[in-house]
Amino acid sequence: MTKKRPAILVVNDDGITAPGIKVLIEEMQKIGDVTVVAPEGPQSGTGHAITIGKPLRIDRIYIYPEVEMYKCSGTPVDCVKLAVNKVFKGRKPDICVSGINHGLNNSINVLYSGTMSAAVEGAIEDIPSIGFSYDDLEYDADFTRCRPYVSAITKQVLANKLQKGTLLNVNFPKGHIKGIKICRQADAKWAEEFDERTDPSNRSYYWLTGVFQLRDRGEDTDVWALHNEYASIVPVQFDMTAHHAIPELNSWDFEV
Repeated sequence: MTKKRPAILVVNDDGITAPGIKVLIEEMQKIGDVTVVAPEGPQSGTGHAITIGKPLRIDRIYIYPEVEMYKCSGTPVDCVKLAVNKVFKGRKPDICVSGINHGLNNSINVLYSGTMSAAVEGAIEDIPSIGFSYDDLEYDADFTRCRPYVSAITKQVLANKLQKGTLLNVNFPKGHIKGIKICRQADAKWAEEFDERTDPSNRSYYWLTGVFQLRDRGEDTDVWALHNEYASIVPVQFDMTAHHAIPELNSWDFEV
């Protein structure tokens, strides 16, 4: 009896025509049957945003042979929600893979990332999920070195599953990749500034700029791994409860 190929949902935040998603589709076609639901245009930095104030649309498009493919007018998270509810019609894919993002989503960037939020939404739906990102913002980024790792990591997740409520955040360094490190998220933040300019009507407008500030010198972090030419894998959860703070809060006096 022929073994059934896994059903794979592919999403991203760079848009359905981005080179990164093309690479991901090609690698996933070697593993299973691919369905793509992705934004019709770039949605970087949208985080876990959903569309509630206007209609959502998905349209079937034909780009790659043997790939069921839809462009979506909404956010990356909208794409996953529509995929599960309308494209798969409540039937769960075996895995959800998001990316490959043009640019890193390591450390604090995971909070802002549309790529990772799509994977988080997959995990919320109890679908084993992975977000893939690569340290190259260029449109014509060379993903060649990422390909075997993308396939290997996906196969391992399919074979071993993931604990409920857990997903993987995978980042690749640009250039040589020595191997894989299982990491924790580095403690860092963006020191943000707003470049103020004036439009022809003499009204101010702003461009967000900033500097990435690493506050963590540990050698077990995603930032360290990438700096030392390793791909980083951080297991991520969407339960944001600070469990360690509960005992202290229970000692406070909230009487009114």
